[in-house]
Amino acid sequence: MPLALLALAVGAFGIGTTEFVIMGLLPEIASDYGVGIPTAGLLVTGYALGVVVGAPLLTVFGTKVGRKRMLMLLMGLFVLGNLISALAPSFGLMLTGRVVASLAHGSFFGIGSVVAAGLVAPEKKAGAIATMFTGLTVANIVGVPLGTFIGQAVGWRTTFAIVAALGVVGLLGIARLVPALPRPEGARLRGELKAFRNPQVLLAMAMTVLGFGGVFAAITYIAPMMTHVAGYADGSVTWLLVLFGVGMFLGNLLGGRFADRALMPLLYVALGGLAVVLALFTVTAHHKVLAALTILLVGALGFATVPPLQKRVLDQAQGAPTLASAVNIGAFNLGNALAAWLGGLVIAAGFGWTAPNWVGAALAGAALLLALWSAALERQGPAKDAEADRAGAGPAAEITTATAPSPAPVPH
Repeated sequence: MPLALLALAVGAFGIGTTEFVIMGLLPEIASDYGVGIPTAGLLVTGYALGVVVGAPLLTVFGTKVGRKRMLMLLMGLFVLGNLISALAPSFGLMLTGRVVASLAHGSFFGIGSVVAAGLVAPEKKAGAIATMFTGLTVANIVGVPLGTFIGQAVGWRTTFAIVAALGVVGLLGIARLVPALPRPEGARLRGELKAFRNPQVLLAMAMTVLGFGGVFAAITYIAPMMTHVAGYADGSVTWLLVLFGVGMFLGNLLGGRFADRALMPLLYVALGGLAVVLALFTVTAHHKVLAALTILLVGALGFATVPPLQKRVLDQAQGAPTLASAVNIGAFNLGNALAAWLGGLVIAAGFGWTAPNWVGAALAGAALLLALWSAALERQGPAKDAEADRAGAGPAAEITTATAPSPAPVPH
């Protein structure tokens, strides 16, 4: 794998850390600004919405500049946002910093996926994308718990300052290691939008929303589920989230490896397995060891879908993949927000702390049905083309045969 992928992975590590570390620091931030936890929760919601909005907007802008330059600009925006958060004297400015940082998220992964896939041979594209996303998964194993510890021990502003420094490292790495990539020839907004006319692109994005949404329906409420149902102490939640991150890391590696060989079968297995495991989580959540194992499996099966789904969007949006790739990253965050909301509804309705697992299972099952539908449509395409060719070739062949002159006799 090219060293340029390492620079992309470093940037992904910083982005993954700043996205998730906020969840462990909300009490400290709320206390410092004198606001309630629900108000502080806007720092999570604002970030997610910023990803959804920023992904298409900045990617459209990116069609006017080279991809390497755009990646550097995005990392600069990420650094700026985290510095604003680290220095913000008011909650409103802190929220502004979060939104500024989030604007770079979707476009970075979207454009980064295109760049990563272009650095390797066609049969290694999914593996290259997975290598970049490794930074995101490692962030959940190392960056988030370490950032939470530093924030609680030294101060949350120090955490965001360190994340900004990580962004600088990623920026320098991109400048040094990523080859100069010119602005794509013929890249126009109209051309990029054409990709969304392809039903397969839309189906892949819907699978992204529902499939990864299934993961977050459960993981969003993992703390109360593990403390109130499984019987873990509050301090155990941190290492349980690390276990989830380990699962994400393993799932990403497996997804990147097998997506290049059998993309759709991998999606069937991952989405089907995820639906089953989430359904079983309503039972295993009552047992400490089984609950921990289930969390690992949810992370692995959930993130095993990321490289194949991202690659499928790239494959189906050939000729104009950049915007579609970035919007698909936004789809992950849209799924996260939707699933968290639905999970909260079933808890508020009195169905218990494990009820979000049923929501997650239903979402993953729906994603599996979409995958099967997508494959069926794909099989119908060549069949219809072949039928049309036969229908067109039949009469023409008969006319040709009927009117063709007899061959001239061969002289002896």
